[in-house]
This record gives sequence, C-alpha cells and structure tokens, in this order.
Amino acid sequence: MINRKSFITGIKSVKLTAQEIKFLKKHKPWGIILFSRNLRSIKQIINLTKHIRKIFKDKKYPILIDQEGGRVNRLYKFISLNHLSSYYFGKLFLKNKREFNINYKLFIDNISYLLSILGININTVPVLDLKYKGSSNIIGNRSFSENPDVASKIGDICIEFFRKNSIGTVIKHIPGHGLAKVDSHHFTPIIKKSFNYLKQNDFKVFKKKNSLFAMTAHVIYEKIDPKNTATHSKKMIKIIRNQIRFKNLLISDDLSMKSLKYSLKQNTIKAFDAGCNLALHCNGDIKEMFIVANNSPKLNSFIIKKTSEFYKNLS
Repeated sequence: MINRKSFITGIKSVKLTAQEIKFLKKHKPWGIILFSRNLRSIKQIINLTKHIRKIFKDKKYPILIDQEGGRVNRLYKFISLNHLSSYYFGKLFLKNKREFNINYKLFIDNISYLLSILGININTVPVLDLKYKGSSNIIGNRSFSENPDVASKIGDICIEFFRKNSIGTVIKHIPGHGLAKVDSHHFTPIIKKSFNYLKQNDFKVFKKKNSLFAMTAHVIYEKIDPKNTATHSKKMIKIIRNQIRFKNLLISDDLSMKSLKYSLKQNTIKAFDAGCNLALHCNGDIKEMFIVANNSPKLNSFIIKKTSEFYKNLS
C-alpha cells in the first residue's frame, strides 16, 4: 500500500488492456472505479475485479462504483432499480418509517450482495445534496429530500446499512450540490446563497457522517470563494474540515468534468493543493490517466491510516 499513489482511475472497457496493466503496475493508483462500459456479464466482472486485485496482490484493493438506484444504476443489466430512487425512499420515510426501514434495508442488502459477488467494495453513496425547485436536474430525484434533517437521517441509515454489509460509502457532493442551476459535468455552477444559509441547510446534511470517504462538489460558493470550486478551494475544504467536521478521506469529483476550467494537470495539482486526499479520474482515457498519475503524490500517512480503517471494516 505504501508505494501507491493518491488517485483513483477508470478503465476503458470490459477487460484490462496490456497498456492498462503496465500503467497500473507502474503508477499503482489507490483505487479503480467501474462504469457501465466495464460491466458486461457477472462472470466478466468477477474476472475483471480478480485480475485487478491480482495485479496489486491485495484481496481488499478498493474498487468503486456509482450504484445509487433510480437513474444512476451502473448494474442495470443485472438489476432493475428504475423506480427506487433516493427521493422515492425519502417520501416513504416520511409516510411510513416502518415500511421504509424494511424496504430500504432490503434494497441495500440486495445491492450489497451483488457488489460483494462482483468484487466491488465501495459504493459512492449516499447523495446528500438537497432537492431544490428550479435547480439543475443533475441531482433531482437522486436527492432524498428538500429537508436537511430528513436527508441527513436517511444518509446515516444508508451508511450504516452498507457498513454492516462490508461495503464502503462515499458521501457526495460535499458540501452540497443541490442549489446548482447547471450540470457540473458541462458547466461551472455558481451558488450565491450566504454562508449562514448554507450552514443551516446544504452543509448541515453532511455533518457527523460516519463515512470514511466523501466526494467534493465542483461548485463555486460565491460568498465564500468566488474564484474556485470546492474541489480547488482551500477555504471550502477548511469549512468541510472545521465546520462540517468531516475528518476522513476527501476524494475529488471527476477531474475531467467541464466545471473545472484548467488543464487536467492543473486540475489535479490544484485539487491536492486545496486539501483533497485522492484525485478521481473516470473516463479511462490512457493519455489523461498518465497526466493524473504523474501529478499525484504517493500515499501519505493519513491516507494509509484511513485506508487501513477501511480494510478493517471489510473484515
């Protein structure tokens, strides 16, 4: 683990190419994230995750996926979750808590079982962004609620259910993407609300979360740092650490997203300079992967300590 670098990478297809194998052996990313393009059949995915872990000689090597339910369902070829969005569960929570607990546990147990079979040990959930009318639909029904208390409570339940199933969680998009009027995959969202408003609403949802990982928002909070997205903002990451009090590993959102306006090299360097612990790059473009790898430091003692905690939770 000591020789690994502080980045997470995607891969291009359903099996590792010779170039990717060489890349992984040389640059040793902290983890790998899988997308629908990497997932063709149960047997193929098992072979892929086994191959990845064989390269690193590590049975607990971090392999991530975005398996939220609803419209973000990377495993759609194997499990249908179209109607089981986070917002669906948020409404059920308010309507009938007993029914919610039974159904939500069943939902998470089934996802966890499938992930465990496939060799995936981190799910990038829960989405703790609030649902706002008039905001970009990039969050929409991926949110549990308009109410920060409801979203926070369900977030805690989500983290705990996955933990009991030995699946790590990544709270996102810290410190809150809900007010964004545009999709950060394509544009830079600028949120104009005051610090006090954000503290009492969007930021509040992320407080006291027992997750070892959090993913940053590629969003500018104009009243706090008018120049930088949270991913690139020392001020925002200071708030995440000191006000929201998230003390575990901070993962950048995907550095190839268009919200970030610098070169990929600068996007990587600025994420680390601001205080991110791990840089995320998703698209599997080998040329871009080399840029991120060459500008990512080796794991420091803090990352090694928190990774060891994650490994311990898996046993």
